[in-house]
Amino acid sequence: MEHRSLIERLARHLSVGQPDQWPSRIEDAASILALMKEPDGAMRDAGDNAIWSAMIDAALRERWSLPHPATSTGEAGGADEEGEIKLTSDAVGHDRADWVHLHHGQEMER
Repeated sequence: MEHRSLIERLARHLSVGQPDQWPSRIEDAASILALMKEPDGAMRDAGDNAIWSAMIDAALRERWSLPHPATSTGEAGGADEEGEIKLTSDAVGHDRADWVHLHHGQEMER
């Protein structure tokens, strides 16, 4: 059995009916993972939030090792969670997953 990363498996699932087009769905898969980064109440009760967050970060970083279709500028890239801000692989710091982090000093109290 071939071992594919979670983000590739999601992208392939999203491209059902067009199996050769899965690279064009990588950013959609990344958006889904970014949404999953913040666990809901049941998830928080079931496990360790820090481990979950680290696992999602690791899955998000995998997208930079996958083939990306060229953008209009010829660069591979992505967007923020809302799809409004285009990001290249080096847009934020040296950690390519850190654009989805909520830094503890900036989190809102609930």
